Amino acid sequence: MNFCKFHGFGNDYIVIENDQLSKVADIGEFAKEICHRNTGVGADGIAILEKLNGKEADYSCRIINPDGSEAGFSGNGTRCAVAYLYYKNLWREKSLRLQTKSGIKIYNFLKREENTFWFLAELGKPNFDLPDSPLFNAILEGKDKTQEAASFSILLPEEKIVINFFFVDVGNPVACIFVEDFNMFDWRHIGQKIEQFEEIFPDRTNVVFVKVINKGNVEIRIWERGAGETSSSGTCSIAAAVASAFTNKTNREVLVHAEGGATKAIWREDGEMLITGRADLAFCGEIIEKT
Repeated sequence: MNFCKFHGFGNDYIVIENDQLSKVADIGEFAKEICHRNTGVGADGIAILEKLNGKEADYSCRIINPDGSEAGFSGNGTRCAVAYLYYKNLWREKSLRLQTKSGIKIYNFLKREENTFWFLAELGKPNFDLPDSPLFNAILEGKDKTQEAASFSILLPEEKIVINFFFVDVGNPVACIFVEDFNMFDWRHIGQKIEQFEEIFPDRTNVVFVKVINKGNVEIRIWERGAGETSSSGTCSIAAAVASAFTNKTNREVLVHAEGGATKAIWREDGEMLITGRADLAFCGEIIEKT
């Protein structure tokens, strides 16, 4: 099976065309094996591309996490997939419509610098509805569930601490937690606990810790659903930008600084979310079928 590996600011994805997977019986188990850092190719996920008829979208892209689960969307993963299409000369237009599990996203090609590809992605509008869980349903009983601001506090029983978070769905669910210092607590441990807090998030959630620098810049640390700690995330970057702007901590256009690099994120007045970022080719290769 032929593949290419791309990364967006260190957030790496194995990109494979769907017809290469015809003999794969279980895509989840395949993802676990191939994403393993020691015994596989190693990646934060797989992006599977398939050509469509072009009526509504040009290609489809599925994102499979390293734990075998399927994500609704990935900002970096889909950007890596689109970069693959340009690298392979499978697509040459300036704009591409990509069908994802969470809807159609538009990718506008900006430039290519050797094997680095830059895109402006149009991601749609955020959804502030809280997850359909027993605890949230009890909290919201008799209230308007279409409330605009999804700010809540939750108690992590084992840690005996209360965490304040802002929830937004940007194609993937994201719990945004504002902090003043990443070193004051074990954010990885907290991120994992919140991701797996099924009483609140029955389908689990991404968790992003947000430190506001000024009106135009925020810094983040990322715990992704199904992947754990990652150096960057387009999904978490735009979620952090939306949460920061909604709570009047920043402007609607910010630079989101992750450990892997900075993503330009915009939440327009009409509600549309935009991110500008890069995808870099790491290498291409072959996955040898087991006999």
